[in-house]
Amino acid sequence: MPKADTAAQACVLTDIPNIGVSIANDLRGQGIATPADVAAMDSLAVFEALRGPMGQRHDPCVLDTFMAAHAFMNGGPRQPWWAFTAERKALLNTKR
Repeated sequence: MPKADTAAQACVLTDIPNIGVSIANDLRGQGIATPADVAAMDSLAVFEALRGPMGQRHDPCVLDTFMAAHAFMNGGPRQPWWAFTAERKALLNTKR
């Protein structure tokens, strides 16, 4: 299934680069149902909110994925989720 090249092309969550069925389901479980919701979401807050239903924190790479999707939906270029690893590590280090 092809992914959107621009935010305007994303009609459903799985159109967003890096978002597959499983991550889309995680997002929907947190009330993030549309690409516009991804543009407005707080990636870290959504990641932390997954702890409740899952009983534990997801792999930190999920936060990278959320950050990549959020950046893309706010006009950023398509990037692999791992392009956000350094930013995620810095963010989590400031929250401790």
